[in-house]
Amino acid sequence: MSDIFSLIDIFPLIDKLAFLTFIVATMLSTGLRLTVQQIWEPLRNIRLIVLSLVANFILVPLFVYLLLQIVPLSEPIKDGFIIMAIAAGPPALPKLAQIVKGNVAFSTGLMMLLMFGTIIYMPIVLPLVLQGVQVNSWDIAKPLLFLMLSPLAIGLFIKAKFAAIASSFQPIVSKISSAGLFLGLAVRLAVHFYEIITLLQTGAILVCAVFIVFSFSVGYLLGGPGIDTQRVLGVGTAQRNFAAALLVGTSNFDDPNVVSIIMVTSLLMLVIVLIAGQKFTEIQEEKILEIDQVKVL
Repeated sequence: MSDIFSLIDIFPLIDKLAFLTFIVATMLSTGLRLTVQQIWEPLRNIRLIVLSLVANFILVPLFVYLLLQIVPLSEPIKDGFIIMAIAAGPPALPKLAQIVKGNVAFSTGLMMLLMFGTIIYMPIVLPLVLQGVQVNSWDIAKPLLFLMLSPLAIGLFIKAKFAAIASSFQPIVSKISSAGLFLGLAVRLAVHFYEIITLLQTGAILVCAVFIVFSFSVGYLLGGPGIDTQRVLGVGTAQRNFAAALLVGTSNFDDPNVVSIIMVTSLLMLVIVLIAGQKFTEIQEEKILEIDQVKVL
């Protein structure tokens, strides 16, 4: 029996280590793969950047807020959903872009843009919609600087100065990133299995599904005209900033349901985006191939 309890106790530690490994390895791998110029180039498209900000900081939060006025849910669950809706800039975006065959350079620049936007946006907006909530911008910025910008900068430096070394190590670091992602997903599913089953018995799972579908759809539709940027903005809008949302939830709410809904929603978002996003990409590529074959004939 004690062995079982020890295993349960170690799960959260494995989850944290897997998450940290995934984030650091993803950012290092991205830096080893790209250049500063490649990351900056897509951000020069002012129209695309404005639409990305509108999708993440206006349309998604407004839609979720209005949806929660209609669906009868407990206040803690509503609070968790609102926090998730306001937190943009998923740390997993470069890896998601790679999986759905999107523009990885754009995904990196967009992730940074949305994260910096969240640092400014959350402290202003959350206290307006949730009474008593306090958000410290520096608390959100710290993981961005130490866990994301630092490994990205190291990777970009190695790529710029030692291109051959970067080319050799990038595939290895990318595999480490994937291993961290899938290990973290497996552990998180095991740890939060009961909460997921509980949510299936409430209207919260319906809100979560509508949240994801709307977020992906609005991101995809506004991410054009390129398919590669549409895919990135679609998955980047559907997958919210779990780290920022969890920080706010744990520091402002005593009710464990707030943190639970943040954890479970972020998990379901990641799983659904990984599976549905990849399937959506395959269907798109099949249609493009069919059109090309018709043109040839």
